[in-house]
Amino acid sequence: MSAVTTHAPAGGTRRALRLLRRQPLGVVAGAVVVLLVVAAVLAPVIAPFDPTAQQREDFLQLPGGQFLMGTDDLGRDIFSRVLYGARTSLLVAVCTLAVGGALGVALGVVSGYFAGGWIDTLLQRIMDTLMAIPGIVLLLFVAALLGPSIRNTVIALSLLVVPSFNRVARGEMLRIREELYVESARASGCSTWRILRHHGLPNLLAPILVVTSLMFAIVIIAESALSFLGIGTPPPTPSWGAMLSDGSRYMEIAPWMVVFPGGALTVGVLAFNLLGDALRDVFDPKQSR
Repeated sequence: MSAVTTHAPAGGTRRALRLLRRQPLGVVAGAVVVLLVVAAVLAPVIAPFDPTAQQREDFLQLPGGQFLMGTDDLGRDIFSRVLYGARTSLLVAVCTLAVGGALGVALGVVSGYFAGGWIDTLLQRIMDTLMAIPGIVLLLFVAALLGPSIRNTVIALSLLVVPSFNRVARGEMLRIREELYVESARASGCSTWRILRHHGLPNLLAPILVVTSLMFAIVIIAESALSFLGIGTPPPTPSWGAMLSDGSRYMEIAPWMVVFPGGALTVGVLAFNLLGDALRDVFDPKQSR
């Protein structure tokens, strides 16, 4: 009788199964985020109507039939606008985190490596100033000063996220610069730039990834808030915040104008938050219970 040979799961499969057991909500949140990204990217294919096309004969149509989520006060298809609103929110979030994250990490790495010197003091006083200003006040000031546009919204939001990335990068760099491999690199005559590039930045990837996933939710909410106030994404570009602002005037007679964009915003923010918590526990076991 031949022996039955069993094969243990591969290393990647074991890690995936372990992650699924330890962070089931994180896995579900990751699936929701992927679905959200796919819907945003394929919005031109999925959306049944032009999100800006006005069909006056179909205004305030109930959800159902050809209008899955109904129509708004101008006869625009809400389902199509929710899909394109996801595209706007993710575009703003990605650009914001790319610009603000890169600047914050760069300043944090330099500040942490030269901690205690005048460079560190100057940079941290600037960060303290930005953090001392309430976020909504800073956003309103910059957005109102520059005017409503996607580019100006990204600039305003970038100033909001720079201090968060800076603090994380500086804290990690303070630890990394004391490691033996960094001391060895200094002793062997490596330049500061080479040390930061080959030893500093690679070891920052895990904490920066966690911060990025958590900041996604904050940026999406902030962008929606600016659009709700009319100083974010300009009309007629679809935005969840602008849709909530428009729908707030028709809450009694057309609640679906608020329910669907508000639900999409809630699900997206919750998914990014849960994903960020899961990534934090995976990359930093000290945070997990």
